[in-house]
Amino acid sequence: MMISKGNIYKRFIKRPTDFILSLIAVIVLSPVILFVALLVRTKLGSPVLFKQKRPGFNEKIFMMYKFRTMTDERDEHGELLPDSVRLTKFGRFLRSTSLDELPELFNILKGDMAIIGPRPLLVQYLPLYNEYQKRRHEVRPGLSGLAQVSGRNTISWEEKFDLDVKYVESVSFINDWKIIFSTIKKVFVREGINSEAAATMEPFKGTRKERRMKL
Repeated sequence: MMISKGNIYKRFIKRPTDFILSLIAVIVLSPVILFVALLVRTKLGSPVLFKQKRPGFNEKIFMMYKFRTMTDERDEHGELLPDSVRLTKFGRFLRSTSLDELPELFNILKGDMAIIGPRPLLVQYLPLYNEYQKRRHEVRPGLSGLAQVSGRNTISWEEKFDLDVKYVESVSFINDWKIIFSTIKKVFVREGINSEAAATMEPFKGTRKERRMKL
């Protein structure tokens, strides 16, 4: 049985490449990581890291790390205030520059994530995916992905999932590096950080019945 070049990269080359590149990034960016951690501790308090369980490869749950960008402000009933209130100017800066994503490099080192792949989303979304959308979990989730360089939070959930599956079906060395360079460009331009209707992306509530399978 012959293995295509794309499959060779996906099965044997992608993971070692991710490990080496993320290790280099951690070493080179360690002063930045430490400085951002200090700023988060000073401006937002502790904990410095935001930790949350996310589904990864084959829907296996892992703990994802990011720098904290929101306060813990609550109302008189003890409920957290809306994201738009808790997301500070400093937090917006971290998100717009993607500096809040730096701790995910350690997730890549551990093997939970890849440099490029569909973004890891919330565990509670798992029952809401249709069979087509579930295919996004056929690869490791990524620090960045095709959806992130094609609109990020300015496109709909369905468009994101279509792009995620498109990536799964076309994993290759060339495509990964195209996305890496596009990501670097968008970080500097700060495009597509927020959706038009919310400080972050609106929660996914499932795809309407008539759109449950991609045509």
